[in-house]
Formats: sequence, C-alpha cells, structure tokens
Amino acid sequence: MRKQIWLLLAAALAAPLAAAQQYPSRPVTILIGFSAGGTTDIITRMISGELARSLGQPVVIENRPGAGGNIAAEIVAKAKPDGYLILMGSVGPLAINVSLYKSIGYDNLKDLAPITLVAHVPNMLVFSPRAMNPATFQDFVALVKAHPGKYFYASTGSGTSSHLSGELLKQQAGLDITHVPYKGAVALNDVLAGESVHFMFATIPSAINLVRAGKLRALAVTSLKRSGGVPDVPTVAESGYPGFDASSWFGLVGPAGLPPEIAARLSGEVAKILAQPAMREKFIQQGADPVGSTPEAFGAYMRAETAKWAPLVKASGARAD
Repeated sequence: MRKQIWLLLAAALAAPLAAAQQYPSRPVTILIGFSAGGTTDIITRMISGELARSLGQPVVIENRPGAGGNIAAEIVAKAKPDGYLILMGSVGPLAINVSLYKSIGYDNLKDLAPITLVAHVPNMLVFSPRAMNPATFQDFVALVKAHPGKYFYASTGSGTSSHLSGELLKQQAGLDITHVPYKGAVALNDVLAGESVHFMFATIPSAINLVRAGKLRALAVTSLKRSGGVPDVPTVAESGYPGFDASSWFGLVGPAGLPPEIAARLSGEVAKILAQPAMREKFIQQGADPVGSTPEAFGAYMRAETAKWAPLVKASGARAD
C-alpha cells in the first residue's frame, strides 16, 4: 500500500516535468496590450518568426489594447500557467501602472512570471522645426525657461514613460511646461504639425524614421547610454542632468506558476535570437537595445523598476482612472 502511494506521488510530481519537456506541442500565443504598429507590436513581430522556428510551433500574435496594457496583462495573469499564453509587456503594465491606476486587476510582481527582458528602448526628445529650432539640448532648456508656460509637450498617455520623461525633466530642470496626453503614438502627428504641441518624448522606434527624414529633430535620449540607433544624439544625463534615466523597456511574462523549465526554455530561445548579429543590427537600427535576460534577472529588474517609478508617478499627480 505504501509503495503504491509513493508511486502515485512520484507520477504526480513527474507529470509537470514531462509536460515541460514536451513543450510546446501546439501554437504559442503572445498577447500584446497595445494596438498594431506601436513599439510593443514592432518588438514582438521582430522576434516572433525566429521564435516559431526555434520552438517548432507557430507563434500567434494577438493585440488586446486597452487601459494602458492592463487588459492584456490581466488576461495572462489569470490564464493557465502552461506557457501557451504569454505577454509581451512594457514598462507600463509591468511596472508603472500599479502606481498609476487605482486598481489594475492583477499584481504585477505576484501574478506574473518573468521570462526575459527583451529590449531597452529609450525615449527621444523630438520636435518639429515648425514649432522651435534650438540647436542643442542646452539651447532647448534655455528657450523653454525663457518662456514659462508657453510650451506644451505631448505624450502617449498619462502616466506612460513618455509622460513621465517630461515630468522628470520638468522637475530636474525647473521647467514650466504643460502636459497634453494622447492615446498612443498618434501624438506624433500633432508634434509634426508643430502647432498645438511643441515637443514630446517618443520611443525611438516610433520616431526614428521621421528624424532620419528630417521631419522631426532629435536633441536627446533618456537612457544613461547613447542609443546605437541614433549614436549622434546625446543623452539627457550627459547634457547636464546626471542620472537622468526614463527609458521604456519590453519583456515576456507568463502567468504566476509557470513551470521554471518552460520559462527557462523561452528565455533561452529568445536570448539566442537576440544574439544573432543580423537580429541585433535589426533591433539597433530601430532604436532598440536587445537584452535577453534570465527569468531571475528580469524579476529583479521588474521589482526595481516598480519601486523607481512609484514616487515619480506620485509627484506628477498622474492618474488614469
């Protein structure tokens, strides 16, 4: 009788391991909490084809926009933790939104299992020559300081890293500027017009082609290091504000309880993809810096970022409810 109990217990323990070893045996769906064409969508589609080849199964991309990415994140948080439904999340739903929204329907640090940090994507201060024409970032700060209350800056939404980059600069440089939130990258259309808003902090992939075409000018990026995609554009940190860091980032997560073997398999495959020279160059040309971390490292990063953004959200007064 005791032997039978031990056999049943061993079988029960072996079942999840066997399932993980066979993973995946059917298509894997990556949920995106934003519309097609945005930076999260671009990053996901850049790796999805290679990921499908390495996993030996189709990778399906599904856009579920809404509530700053919270809708898709909540769906994944409540999904079966078997690795067949995962999320490409961004700094918003994975770190900022817990401080921005009164309730987000999930705990970003308890209900989601980190898989891998895919890429850092700095924001870039851009403007239309129709709106202003400073030659350097220092000239920009001097111009705005000389005309308090005159300049308006757009963002991709209240509480996004685009917005909070502006708030951080406002605090550190002592600027009197007005925030105008939009719903997503459509904000760039008004920045291009140079009439109702004068500048914005846009993710590099969303603005890089406009900068290269000369339709927008770029003065600074918000990462601590310069971006490989726009190496001639200095950082805010090196332009007089040491420590300024307000970048976006993107990573894969699954539901809490995701077997470590599955998380490690996905993490390892993505790391191999991002290590390919052609893929690295593709990311860099889009203004994204590829990473490819372990689940443990990504978990620690999510915790640090959640703590980092909370006081800035509070100081900005931003609310999304």
